[in-house]
Amino acid sequence: MLNEAIDVRRQRGLELAGKADIILRFRNEWDVPSQSQPIRYRVRREDNGAFRCTCPDFELRGLTCKHGFAVEYTLRRQTSPEGIVVETRTARVTYAQNWPAYNRAQTSEKAQFCTLLRDLVADVPTPEQKRGRPTLPLSDMLFAAAFKVYSTVSARRFMTDLRTATDLGFIARTPHYNSIFNLLDNETLTPILNELITRSALPLKALETQFAVDSTGFGTQQFYRHFSAKYGREAYSHDWVKLHAMVGTKTNVVTAAQVTDRSANDCPMLQGLVAETAQRFNVEQVSADKAYSSRENLATIASVGAAPYVAFKVNTCPNNSPIWNKVFHFFQMNRDEFLTQYHRRSNVESTFSAMKRKFGDTIRSKTPVAQRNELLLKVLCHNVVVLIHEMHESGATAFFPALQPPCPKNSPVAQQVIDWE
Repeated sequence: MLNEAIDVRRQRGLELAGKADIILRFRNEWDVPSQSQPIRYRVRREDNGAFRCTCPDFELRGLTCKHGFAVEYTLRRQTSPEGIVVETRTARVTYAQNWPAYNRAQTSEKAQFCTLLRDLVADVPTPEQKRGRPTLPLSDMLFAAAFKVYSTVSARRFMTDLRTATDLGFIARTPHYNSIFNLLDNETLTPILNELITRSALPLKALETQFAVDSTGFGTQQFYRHFSAKYGREAYSHDWVKLHAMVGTKTNVVTAAQVTDRSANDCPMLQGLVAETAQRFNVEQVSADKAYSSRENLATIASVGAAPYVAFKVNTCPNNSPIWNKVFHFFQMNRDEFLTQYHRRSNVESTFSAMKRKFGDTIRSKTPVAQRNELLLKVLCHNVVVLIHEMHESGATAFFPALQPPCPKNSPVAQQVIDWE
């Protein structure tokens, strides 16, 4: 695993050397741009030939990063007398893909998605209604809302797909698109969606014992005002919400999720995600970056019988916590073995990337409640898609256990879902 990670960094370093603007600042010191952020890192070549970098990757691993390899490849370029540039290239790292299973999953995904989604929400009870016009079943409305998010189009353009779903028997009647808006803008829907996310991941319980935690942002349609120190004036930026997720590192399924505003810290979220996942899954290992390295988080991971692989900051020192000291000394004395397991955390980034590419990285809803529920529906759709692919690739069975806890009776959801037709 470690050798594969080094080869990937060599490949990325070669790409940087070919297209990036690497600037020599001083003797044996270069400025190398980041591939993902508008910043530059300082790379220094030591007397023994090793490269040191100011990037977080080198700070964590203590080994040559892609920026160091970029400088190395730049120095190894040689120009022949004819003026031809000769470069040393490495083979690109590739991973095997079961293409027949992938093709079957892709070509039948939409039909299977509707079938699995119907089975997933079928036993969600409709709250008792004492007055007003008869409402549509809550299970049908959840199907409509999730299918709308899966389609990635506006609610009005989605109505054709929803009428087709009605004709195929997935729901009893076609609701008005305003009914979907009303459903999303209700706080009592959030715990139901959280339970459905965990429930949709349970068919993959036998495959997942190693997990990772991280967060990512999804843009909204609103703007917020802030003071820009760079320009010395107030500026406007797109607002965004945060998704905190616990992800299985083998299948990339999300086992627990929480949505907060953009200012929420990552560290306090780990305890709830780990506790919720441990109730349904056998958690043997949890990986997280240095933002989660607190004594409370390490104790929470250890309390569920899992091994914590959480990176530490440069200025970290031992303290009076036995669990903290044990993990910290293992991190310091067995860095290669630690990084081999910690490398699984990169699957969280792959999960977020796949989710944004397929379902979009922005939220259409306007109110905070609807934004939270829409983002949870993106996670739910992602889980169903992951399950479909695992059914074709690993032979997983789509069996959903009973919904726990049940939807509370007399819920205001019933008053918000109105049949407009």
